[in-house]
Amino acid sequence: MFPRAAETLIGKSIVIAGKEFPMAITCNVRHARGVAVVDLGGRIVVGELVAVGSGSGVSLHELVRDLVKQGHKNILLNLRDVTYVDSSGIGELFASSTTVLGQGGVLKLTNPIERVQNVLRLTMLNTVMDVIEDEATAVQSFSKEGAA
Repeated sequence: MFPRAAETLIGKSIVIAGKEFPMAITCNVRHARGVAVVDLGGRIVVGELVAVGSGSGVSLHELVRDLVKQGHKNILLNLRDVTYVDSSGIGELFASSTTVLGQGGVLKLTNPIERVQNVLRLTMLNTVMDVIEDEATAVQSFSKEGAA
């Protein structure tokens, strides 16, 4: 990636018009009531990797695939701190969902900001994936499916 005139690369961030943005997608995995909750932050765009460990990164799809390999069947992607998703990011979300479903699991999205929610609606991803506004309701929804 080569910076354009208004962009400057600084370590693992990019400066555009004087504002610094992280280059990697931030990630924290935690567990709540049998659900792997993945807190994501940053921009889910072409070429961006999820920061895992010092200086390494994987695609969002690879991260989800690793969670499935570890035995996680219920995965919730918390998009609260995701500021932007492009078409490649939509592809990553869809591929992640397909992987989890193929292994008998469920992947859901929660807490998208309005800008991200609009992209999910425009691409109709919200018609093939559950998008739940708050995390508590989203986590609870997994146990309801298991009872059905």
